[in-house]
Amino acid sequence: MLQPPVTIPIAFVQGMLSGVRARQASGEQCAPLCITTALEDAGIAPALLSEVGARITAEQYVALFALLMQRMDDEALGFLTRRLRCGSFALMTRSTLGARTFEVALRRVAHTFSLLQDDLSLVLLREGTLAGFGLQLNAAPATHQNFLHELMLRVYWRLFAWLHGGRLVARRFDFGFELPPYADGYAKVFPGPLQFGQPLSAVWFDASALDTPVHRDAQEMQAFLAASPANVILPRLAEQAVSARVRTVLQQHRPAWADLATAAGVLHMSVSTLQRHLATEGTSFQALKDQLRRDLAIVRLNTSTVPLAALAEELGFADSAAFQRAFKAWTGGAPGSYRRRREADSAGAEGAPGTPGTC
Repeated sequence: MLQPPVTIPIAFVQGMLSGVRARQASGEQCAPLCITTALEDAGIAPALLSEVGARITAEQYVALFALLMQRMDDEALGFLTRRLRCGSFALMTRSTLGARTFEVALRRVAHTFSLLQDDLSLVLLREGTLAGFGLQLNAAPATHQNFLHELMLRVYWRLFAWLHGGRLVARRFDFGFELPPYADGYAKVFPGPLQFGQPLSAVWFDASALDTPVHRDAQEMQAFLAASPANVILPRLAEQAVSARVRTVLQQHRPAWADLATAAGVLHMSVSTLQRHLATEGTSFQALKDQLRRDLAIVRLNTSTVPLAALAEELGFADSAAFQRAFKAWTGGAPGSYRRRREADSAGAEGAPGTPGTC
């Protein structure tokens, strides 16, 4: 079944690059990593960084993350004073083999992390009926940025949910910084209530989960690691079950585009029940439709030469002008600018093969 596409806000790309930039600003040499070259090699137009509402495809985001890790030999992307060398996450994951319970597995991950890092500790927390896994700052990292907290919470939450068997429910995510201006992008990444300005960044779940036996074996672990980093850094729509099902219905009914009543019928719900579920997940039918059309447009602009008029028709707009107005409202830029950048990048690559980018 064709899955709906996913796109990522440019703010998360800026965050991913902020550790590298801070190190460069402190006087460290750009080589061997050049940000411009890394962006271009991941298929991302560097000019998009200056557009607040811009977005990139999930494939581009994963490619950039993998390139940065490889070229820096650092899975923490320059945020910590000691590099978290490539293979560290796999080492922590493999340390859980043979753990009797989920709690033992978590403590092994925390212990292995402590052997690799000084700036942070991963700590097990308790709060009434909840247990948590938090980031304790032992010393100010070389570059103490929001993205470090976001990355660690996202990656280790996905690891823990997988270790638990895919049934672990996040009851709350705490962040050790104030509400950022791009927080509306958190909902798809952190599937639970969010609290900012907290003493520690942490994810909380039912304490009873700590006693759950762990059944993951070496073969399953190898498959999990082989699918990284995509399976630990990308949004998982399945964590917002009803929203994901609505997006799938919309995708399947293209180009006719199902309306609210049709989607509710396909999902065997009343319209009011569907609206209530979506409200609980912090969204609406129209918002999901617009997000899907936006994501489809960005993917098509990056991967095809379809005329804007034809793309507008694909997406259910009356004409090209209506599509372009909507696209600018979604991203802050015109759809043609995405395509011109892509074509210009391709032309530059053909005209000057092997030419390094500038930092």
